[in-house]
Amino acid sequence: MRSYHYTLFAAVITVFVSGCGDKKSETTSSGTDDSSITMDAPPPTTVDVHVHPTEGPHHGSLIELGNEEYHAELVHDEDSVTIYILNGPATEAVPIDAKEVTINLLHDGTPEQFKLAASADAADPSGKSSRFSLSDAELVGHIDDESAAPKLMVTINGTPYRGELAHDHDHAGHDH
Repeated sequence: MRSYHYTLFAAVITVFVSGCGDKKSETTSSGTDDSSITMDAPPPTTVDVHVHPTEGPHHGSLIELGNEEYHAELVHDEDSVTIYILNGPATEAVPIDAKEVTINLLHDGTPEQFKLAASADAADPSGKSSRFSLSDAELVGHIDDESAAPKLMVTINGTPYRGELAHDHDHAGHDH
């Protein structure tokens, strides 16, 4: 019985040692041996080349909705605020069946809510809108205030989305 264990042990060692030889190259898929190809390390990690848009088609700041499933674009002047609903890459309008979208914010620590009514764009189909507007000097006054922590609330195809409004003051060609 002892000789059986020694034989088994010797067989395992032989298989282990023969499988651990120095491999200088691997055979390529064409069946030729190319010594410049080695497979000693894992393949390099891929780089995320996903481009994040920085400005909307109306030159407004973007609001991410979901995991970039959609974007909203914030455009405002001294008298009014407009929100455009856009696709994930923020390149095209997405008309939705909502009658309004909501901006929630804090003013001196007190929550306030502003409803922006649907204001269909010329290209929007009947009963849907990709544009929502409100003329309200109070909202305009708070929209860029970081302490107001403004958030957009919108429902798209039955799914509620919330996005933070972070306005960039460093872009050129934009009036406040």
